Amino acid sequence: MKFVYDFTEGNKDLKDLLGGKGANLAEMTNLGLPVPPGFTITTEACKVYLDSGEEPAALRDEVGAHLAALEKKMGKKLGQADDPLLVSVRSGAKFSMPGMMDTVLNIGLSDKSVQGLAKQAGDDRFAWDSYRRLIQMFGKTVLGVDGELFEDALEKAKQAKKVAVDTDLDAAELKKLVTRFKKIVKSEAGRDFPQDPREQMDLAIHAVFDSWNTERAKLYRRQERIPGDLGTAVNVCSMVFGNLGPDSGTGVAFTRDPASGQQGVYGDYLQNAQGEDVVAGIRNTVPLADLEQLDKKSYDQLMQIMETLETHYKDLCDIEFTIERGQLWMLQTRVGKRTAGAAFRIATQLVDQGLIDEAEALQRVNGAQLAQLMFPRFDEDAKVEQLGRGIAASPGAAVGKAVFDSYTAIKWSRSGEKVILIRRETNPDDLDGMIAAEGILTSRGGKTSHAAVVARGMGKTCVCGAEDLEVDTKRRRLTVNGHVVEEGDVVSIDGSTGKVYLGEVPVVPSPVVEYFEGRMHAGADDADELVKAVHRIMAYADRVRRLRVRANADNAEDALRARRFGAQGIGLCRTEHMFLGERREMVEHLILADTDEERENALKELLPLQKRDFVELFEAMDGLPVTVRLLDPPLHEFLPDITELSVRVALAESRKDANENDLRLLQAVHRLHEQNPMLGLRGVRLGLVIPGLFTMQVRAIAEAAAERKNAKGDPRAEIMIPLVGTVQELEIVREEAEQVIADVERATGVNLKLSLGTMIELPRAALTAGQIAEAAEFFSFGTNDLTQTVWGFSRDDVEASFFTAYLEKGIFGVSPFETIDKDGVGKLVRDAVAAGRATRPDLKLGVCGEHGGDPESVHFFHEVGLDYVSCSPFRIPVARLEAGRAASTSAGSDHR
Repeated sequence: MKFVYDFTEGNKDLKDLLGGKGANLAEMTNLGLPVPPGFTITTEACKVYLDSGEEPAALRDEVGAHLAALEKKMGKKLGQADDPLLVSVRSGAKFSMPGMMDTVLNIGLSDKSVQGLAKQAGDDRFAWDSYRRLIQMFGKTVLGVDGELFEDALEKAKQAKKVAVDTDLDAAELKKLVTRFKKIVKSEAGRDFPQDPREQMDLAIHAVFDSWNTERAKLYRRQERIPGDLGTAVNVCSMVFGNLGPDSGTGVAFTRDPASGQQGVYGDYLQNAQGEDVVAGIRNTVPLADLEQLDKKSYDQLMQIMETLETHYKDLCDIEFTIERGQLWMLQTRVGKRTAGAAFRIATQLVDQGLIDEAEALQRVNGAQLAQLMFPRFDEDAKVEQLGRGIAASPGAAVGKAVFDSYTAIKWSRSGEKVILIRRETNPDDLDGMIAAEGILTSRGGKTSHAAVVARGMGKTCVCGAEDLEVDTKRRRLTVNGHVVEEGDVVSIDGSTGKVYLGEVPVVPSPVVEYFEGRMHAGADDADELVKAVHRIMAYADRVRRLRVRANADNAEDALRARRFGAQGIGLCRTEHMFLGERREMVEHLILADTDEERENALKELLPLQKRDFVELFEAMDGLPVTVRLLDPPLHEFLPDITELSVRVALAESRKDANENDLRLLQAVHRLHEQNPMLGLRGVRLGLVIPGLFTMQVRAIAEAAAERKNAKGDPRAEIMIPLVGTVQELEIVREEAEQVIADVERATGVNLKLSLGTMIELPRAALTAGQIAEAAEFFSFGTNDLTQTVWGFSRDDVEASFFTAYLEKGIFGVSPFETIDKDGVGKLVRDAVAAGRATRPDLKLGVCGEHGGDPESVHFFHEVGLDYVSCSPFRIPVARLEAGRAASTSAGSDHR
């Protein structure tokens, strides 16, 4: 196996082998650009080193051969006493990865060769400055010496000379600093600074390999979901010097603005400096445009090279360069990182320039970037007082008066007040308050807690797990570091950063949401450039995607918003949300019913309310499918808290004022109390245990559909039976439902085409999907519960207890509640799709869990052949975009 490649041998497509840096250095070399000669040690060599603890047996000789070739090309040897060849050693993984070894410059300098460098350059100061830089970088990054020790010594030297910057130190002072630095190395590393140039280079190469597994690097890989087995390449490049005087310098350039996407001259330049000076911010840089006055020849050449690179890479390029006494050298290029707004603008600009087509433009953006553009944000220039910080659970910027219960949130909201609902954690009872609030803040929970999931579903800003905040709901206040926020005090929360502020922070609205809402037209003369770019890419995504996108919506208001956002139907209407608030007492009557007559009366009371709900929903989604899930909460959620009720009954009895209804309610609470209600009496089990409950809902759906048909509407209702584990459960409920539908058809004279299907949310349902499909016209995968039951943990309980540890240890790359677990949950979905369609080829398949709006999961659902994904209204544009990207990617793969 070949372990070393000259820059003339590789190309930009060899990033797996040469790393991003090495592949692009080779590409620039092949383009004939001025790249200092050098070679790259492959990621394969790194893998051998990491696996065995030793470098490959052939590596030393290969490096030696390439070093000899480099020395021949440069006409001098590494560390040669009278005219030394110096090199830099840099890490370079496939993906740009902070946390790995920093660059070591000037390798080859020693007590002898520093004299030769000074003579050749005609500049003693430059030579000793380069030597002190080598010892400082080598000591810190290769030998593990605390970098502060070198900085302190440098600071003392500047103070002794009474100067502010290191460029004001003369050769004699830098020579003394070299002596001091060598003593620091000896003291801290337990060895002398190596004088053999080959030993310097070999130690630096090993340090690059070792840096792949530093804690910082591993943490970054986990956050960015970068595989841990890729390894890193090592780039050895002949040195060019930007610190040779005012006609030399170093800089960073972008071929267009990475913040906005605008074309122009963007970057920074620093005279008489080496590369790390720009990054470290030790001295103030000048705008790249100033280089035109400082060195017109180099500036013009750089502009030409930037145009060459952008045309070649067909994208925004990020460039590092050095000018050595008027000679321009290219040290690095890569496709540059950019903001979400810049990504959309640049993609469409490149289409207009003829560099890429629409399919490629679609691949240049992603759903996460689109989501960023949709959330309002705080004005970064505003003065703020930060109270604390939690988990950024749902992006956006929200300002309002602090309230500590849902009732107050609703009451104040109806009075025109904007409120932030603050709780230790939320539960289903808080839903109305969450809807009324501008944002939600909790002191407990994480990204997949109830508060976070519901907030994201509604497009509400949410900060969870702000542990520093002590929330006292009874006294209606929160305290943090001795500061008290009372109910009514204004607070601001940033769901993109997790920061919590006191007072009102000004908000900048999102024009992209205005566009999706229909309040801003992309074709208008004064339309925002970003909106035009988003519109063009979304239009193409909609043209090419196969997956349809539906909404999870429970009322007409959400349904209408979803439709404006591009929803092609409702994939999940959760009817349990229709029974909260004032209707909860009616459900209590149903649960407490002792006789058939009491139960019938309770159901009759609920029927017209349910029917009205569905009429409004079918009208809002006229002509589009609406999947209604029959009641699926744990039954205890409709009953009072057992502790609260017990206290109430005990106090009433002590006053000899016992309430018979409360006593019956307490008995019911005790009777229905479950240790694990999420695995208890819910879903289809409710429909089988409480006679008439599901048939009442089916009747309401059927009567609502008939009413809409009589009004010349086009209702397309689909009835979904939840939590089925066996086909027998489905068959019993289906038979009852069909009888009700037939009754309504006879009574109204309307032919109703209502389809009946089920939610696949239990492993057994997925494993017996072939049987279940015999009684189901559609499946909708409830991946939230499927994830809980496959993994054997409750989403609400486990995140705070061990998810963080699992993420840190690399057991999870990402929470399985955020992105679908392809190997476990995903395999069940894949197998259920195949088994279901084998039984019923026309089986309609969708997903309605949170994963339906997750970008990575959407690609998986496309791949396994689902017909649609369903997600919260706010995530519909993201799902549309990713469905288009998935189709475009697979089409490209098929074509290849």
